[in-house]
Amino acid sequence: MGRRDLRITILVAGGLAAAHVADGGYAANPAAELEAPAVDVVGTTPLPGVGTPLQAVPANVQTATDRAMEAQPSPGLPDFLERGMGGFVSSSSQGNPFQNDVVFRGFSASPLLGTPQGLSVYVDGVRVNEAFGDVVNWDLIPKNAISSVTLIPGSNPVFGLNTLGGALSVITKSGSTYPGVAAQAYGGSFGRRALEAEAGGQRGSTDFFLAGTAFRESGWREHSSSEINQLFAKAGHEDARNDLDFSVTLADNKLTGTQALPLSMLDNPRQPYTWPDETENRLVGLNLRASRVIDDANLLFANLYYRETKTRVFNSNVNDDCASGPCAFTAVNNLANIDQDRVGASLQYTRLARLAGRKNQLTIGGNLDSARTSFSGESQPADFTAERGTTSSEPFELETGVKARQELYSLYVQDILSVSEAWHVTLAASANGARVRIEDTTGTQPALNGEHSFSRINPAAGVAYSPRPGDTWYANYSEGMRAPTPMELTCADPAAPCQLPNVFLADPPLKKVVSRTLELGLRRALSANLRASAALFRTELGDDIQFISTSGTALNAGFFQNVGDTRRQGVELALEASAGPVRFAARYARVDATFQSSFTAFSPNNSSADATSGDILIESGDRIPGIPRDTVKLRMEMDAFERATLGASLLAFSSQFARGDENNQDRNGPVPGYAVLNLDGRWRFAGDWELFATITNVLERRYETFGVLGANFFTGPGNSFDAAGVQPEQFRTPGQPRAAWVGLRYEAGRKK
Repeated sequence: MGRRDLRITILVAGGLAAAHVADGGYAANPAAELEAPAVDVVGTTPLPGVGTPLQAVPANVQTATDRAMEAQPSPGLPDFLERGMGGFVSSSSQGNPFQNDVVFRGFSASPLLGTPQGLSVYVDGVRVNEAFGDVVNWDLIPKNAISSVTLIPGSNPVFGLNTLGGALSVITKSGSTYPGVAAQAYGGSFGRRALEAEAGGQRGSTDFFLAGTAFRESGWREHSSSEINQLFAKAGHEDARNDLDFSVTLADNKLTGTQALPLSMLDNPRQPYTWPDETENRLVGLNLRASRVIDDANLLFANLYYRETKTRVFNSNVNDDCASGPCAFTAVNNLANIDQDRVGASLQYTRLARLAGRKNQLTIGGNLDSARTSFSGESQPADFTAERGTTSSEPFELETGVKARQELYSLYVQDILSVSEAWHVTLAASANGARVRIEDTTGTQPALNGEHSFSRINPAAGVAYSPRPGDTWYANYSEGMRAPTPMELTCADPAAPCQLPNVFLADPPLKKVVSRTLELGLRRALSANLRASAALFRTELGDDIQFISTSGTALNAGFFQNVGDTRRQGVELALEASAGPVRFAARYARVDATFQSSFTAFSPNNSSADATSGDILIESGDRIPGIPRDTVKLRMEMDAFERATLGASLLAFSSQFARGDENNQDRNGPVPGYAVLNLDGRWRFAGDWELFATITNVLERRYETFGVLGANFFTGPGNSFDAAGVQPEQFRTPGQPRAAWVGLRYEAGRKK
């Protein structure tokens, strides 16, 4: 259930621990090890339950704790994932630090509607991918409430629908594991100022934890401010056999972005293309979790949750009609309101009794989830000001109204059998299903109405061989399924592309996506202070869904399409070492993400497109846009003097192709690679007080993190609107320049 106290409670519940210790199995209690600081155990199921010793896990699992996040200060979780965990890439198409696209092994977890999602994100057993587009709103995850983050790579079927490239499991803090108080305030570049506070405690069988964040920033680009308000509260009660947790997550955030810029305007990367572009996110999340020790060998875990999000998106766009001649107005303002609520329940049973005299961990679980979405899209004619902001005196008119209902289910079983002290075999399977019902609420688009069903049984099998402590060789095969979301099902007509997230149209049906992943790897302790790991992986997708950008006047215009087979394959290497006061980590990942089927896409702004139709031909072997092939991450920390630590990180990423350039032939070429050096430091100067600072992009490198093909309508002196000067052009999102922040932290009542 995510608290060490619970693990200790289960330990004293019976003779299970003694039996396992006597035969050289799990140390103490298997459920106690998930958060134990000195034992390598990880959670391998959606509900936080019994941990699995790392030596028995046949995958390149990565885990980071709250202390690692404190060592590398960042505004949100995506920034930390890029800095602190191997293989992650964080890029911004929105121009806001809380709206980053996170990519791992070529699969995305993004807040942007239109990005095909392939990573599942869980917080305390609740899947936080939103129902409508499977997007992840990173600003709704309170970073200072996180105890640990675990990445389980591959198409693990236990984690349910849409887990193609991996699952990210977040465990929050509790009063029993994080007693005392902690608070920090920091500020610096771009008008950033933030206050984070948390408190926890325990009295008898009851504990509590509370965390809050207030963050403000004007943004390094014009019109790119952020306002974050988050509150997390958890209360728990436990006795000798039972544990109960109830948590509440609240958020009220306002995020402003500035879009990508055409190459001809990148001489001033701070300027917006058009503005305003605003996103407001509100969240109410409730989660009731429970566990029960039935007897020495049987444990039961469950949760019941409710999640309501309200999203309001206002964005400015060029009027498409101006591309072909005179037009009555030059701009269009779009307003979208997306109200989503989900209720669900999960149940998980674990049996730790021996099987044929061998240690065995059997887990059986299931989840039911019902989600309702109400979407409305409105637009108003507008005109651009001299600064490319929009102004209008016209009212908004409703263009699209949709109600969607999703019923999702997952039944899974996983068995980990230790056939000897060195050999561990994992077998798993899941039955996943989704039913999506869509209804037009305007009465003007009956073609939107429809019902779609998807289901599949997904297997997995793996073996891990650990000839000695610290060394593990493993192999794993797994399959998964991604069901098309309501967002994709209402925007799949290539003859009438959508302007996300504002207008949806009638659609041809989409097929489910099926993933098949093979992974081989090893973890080795080369010495007491030197560890290495390596993994080879390949994921094949059948009937993959891609968002094909039409990139006319609206950079987010396009449609969803099954494009046949795609492949992501590559290698991950890591090396960690320590020598006295110095600690070092090096991580390298290579991802070769390619289309494996030929198809035709509509991309009129691609310089290689057919002059008449605007079509481009994608052939087998063409690289999938938005995915750097190589990433390198170097991290060094040094205890410079008593109670002080200095750190340096180097992040390097190779080039990526722009969206709309699926055939890799645009004359502007790919978005160039880049490298960024960051510095940080911490000094505990007095008792419970700590001074910390961080400097990003120390060398002031100019770089871009995202690209998309479009048409620049702002040409001529003074950036005036000139339809006659329209030319296809590559747009890019500029990276953040050098910045520095300084803060003060107070922490009392916790282990340092």
